[in-house]
Amino acid sequence: MKEILSLVQIISSVLLIVVILLQNREGGVSGILGGEGVGGSFYTKRGIEKSLLYATIILAVIFVGSAILSFLS
Repeated sequence: MKEILSLVQIISSVLLIVVILLQNREGGVSGILGGEGVGGSFYTKRGIEKSLLYATIILAVIFVGSAILSFLS
């Protein structure tokens, strides 16, 4: 059982890293150099952005859940 949980953790962590890196970084350097700050315009996530957000949440829950199960067993 521990081997399966370890495998789930490894796969979910790699996928989580990939999904996070694919997300668009809006505030990057432009925020530091005088771009729009906290009070800037807000927009609704659509399309692939929304899918990446949901994938990040699901993978994070899977990762944390497998870590807790691994700790308890």
